Amino acid sequence: MDLLNTLVEKGLRRETPTREEALAVLATSDDEVLDVVAAAGKVRRAWFGRRVKLNYLVNLKSGLCPEDCSYCSQRLGSKSEILKYTWLKPEQAAAAAGAGVAGGAKRVCLVASGRGPTDRDVERVSKTIAAIKEEHQDVEICACLGLLSQGQAERLKDAGANAYNHNLNTSEATYGDITTTHTYADRVSTVQQAQAAGMSACSGLIAGMGESDADLVDVVFSLRELDPDSVPVNFLIPIEGTPLAGDWNLTPQRCLRILAMVRFVCPDVEVRLAGGREIHLRSLQPLALHLANSIFLGDYLTTEGQAGKDDLAMIADAGFEVEDADTTTLPAHRADAAAAAGAGCGGHGGEGGGCGPCGDAAPADAVPAQATAAGPVASERSHADLVAVRRRGAGTDLPPNA
Repeated sequence: MDLLNTLVEKGLRRETPTREEALAVLATSDDEVLDVVAAAGKVRRAWFGRRVKLNYLVNLKSGLCPEDCSYCSQRLGSKSEILKYTWLKPEQAAAAAGAGVAGGAKRVCLVASGRGPTDRDVERVSKTIAAIKEEHQDVEICACLGLLSQGQAERLKDAGANAYNHNLNTSEATYGDITTTHTYADRVSTVQQAQAAGMSACSGLIAGMGESDADLVDVVFSLRELDPDSVPVNFLIPIEGTPLAGDWNLTPQRCLRILAMVRFVCPDVEVRLAGGREIHLRSLQPLALHLANSIFLGDYLTTEGQAGKDDLAMIADAGFEVEDADTTTLPAHRADAAAAAGAGCGGHGGEGGGCGPCGDAAPADAVPAQATAAGPVASERSHADLVAVRRRGAGTDLPPNA
C-alpha cells in the first residue's frame, strides 16, 4: 500500500504526515489492520527497538473532584462507587510505588484528583517524592496534579519530579462538550509550564468519547506541535455513574488504527498504551506492543487492569523485553536535546524536553480523497462486564496489583 510505505519513510525521517494521510490510516478497513500494524511497527522498532517501558500509577487522592470531566469517575456529581480518600501519607505512597518498582516499573506516576494543587499540596507531593526516591533513587517520578499555578512546576522539579502529565484528551473543537469547568487552553498552558520548568512533558488523549476521525487527528496534531516526550493513548473506560457510561464506540481494530496513527504522527516519542486497553483491545493487546513502546503495569486510578504478571507474560510472549532502569528511553536526538536543556536524559534520570518536529509535510493529494470520510465504528456489544472498580492497592489494606 503506497500510503503505508510513505508513512514509514516519513516516520524514519521524523517528518510530519499530512492530515489527509493521518485520516487515511483511521479509514483503513479491518482487512488491512495487520498491514497497518506492520507498517507502524517498523517506525516503532526503528526508534525504540523491542523495548517496553513499564509505568506504575499511584492514586494519591481519590474522588471528591470539583471538575466535571464527563469521562471521569472522580468528577463532580459522580455516582460511581469508587474508592474515595484524601491524601496518602508519604510512607503509604512510597510503599505503593515500591510494589510497582518491584514489578519492573521504571516510572511511577503520582496522581491526585482535583482542579489543581494548592501550594500545601505541592509540599505534600514533594515529601512523597523524597520518600520514594530515598528507597528507589533511580526511579522516574511523573506528577499529575491538575492545572498548575505560577511557580508550582519549578517547585516540583526542584523536589525531584522528572516529568509532569496533563492530557489534552480531545480536540479543541469538542473539548467544551466533555468538560465545562476549565478550558482546553488551560491544559495546554499547564503542559507548557512543565516544559518551561525543565520537566519532561507527558500529554495524551482519550479515544472513544464519540469523537470523529477529524477530532482524533486534530488532538494528535496538537500534541505533535506541543511536542511532549510521552503520549499516553487512553481508550474510554465507560464507568457506571459517569455521563459516558453507555459509550462503547471502539473495536479492537479501531484501537489499533488509532495507535498506528499516533505512532506515524509522533514517530520518535514514547507512545504509551494506557487506560482501557484490556476492555477494548482484549485478546489483541499483544499487537498493540508493535505500536506503543510503553504501558501501565497493573491497575489504573479507579479501575483494575489485568494482573501485573499477565502484563509481563504478554510482553515476553510477544517477543518484546522490559526496558531496564539503565536504558535511555528516548532516541539519542531527543535525549541529547533534553540534556542540553537541563531536563534529564530520557533514561533512568528523567526524560528530556525533546526537539521540535522537523521535515516538510507531503502534498495533500498523496492519498485518496475518500479516505477522510470515515467516522468511528461502534462496538457490536458492551463489554461492561470487563470494567472492575479498583478495591486494592493505594488507599486500601490490600496489596496492589503489580
